[in-house]
Amino acid sequence: MLDWLDPDRDRAAQKYLEICSKVTKILVRRQCYAAEELWDETANRACHRVKDIAGSYVGDPALYFCAVARLVHLEWIRDEKLKRDQRVDKPPPPPEPDDDDERIHECLDRCLQKLNADDHEMILKYYEKETRAKIEQRKELAEKLEITLNSLRMRVHRINGLLQKCIVACLDDFEAETGHDLAG
Repeated sequence: MLDWLDPDRDRAAQKYLEICSKVTKILVRRQCYAAEELWDETANRACHRVKDIAGSYVGDPALYFCAVARLVHLEWIRDEKLKRDQRVDKPPPPPEPDDDDERIHECLDRCLQKLNADDHEMILKYYEKETRAKIEQRKELAEKLEITLNSLRMRVHRINGLLQKCIVACLDDFEAETGHDLAG
């Protein structure tokens, strides 16, 4: 292959390095993160074909390397797209709920039942919806209770504090009964 690039070994080696640099830069500009690997594949393919084309090839050998690199790059793009499609097709399954999560939900349900009816309804309505609907829901709730949004937030904050204490106590009772540590 070096003879095909130039009869002088030193100039041939220099030319090879220049072609390598040129092709690698082209691949990098095409946003190929595997530019050096693709250059290796390009050089291997070109070297295998040199015996067949050296006698009849007319022109700069660098152009031949560029043409081979273009084809190797297209194959790489196709392979990367296939890999990406395979990764994106199926989202991972949701995690299985464990006993600790179920126990925490049981405690939350118990604690919600301990609230008076008005606080129970208010806290459920406050967290009922998402995004823009949540904002509208909270405005309506404040109007219904004839209080400001800030007052509503303060009430919810107070109720959340009560729920948190109740849930911690419930979990502590569970740990005392079973000897099972939910914290870790």
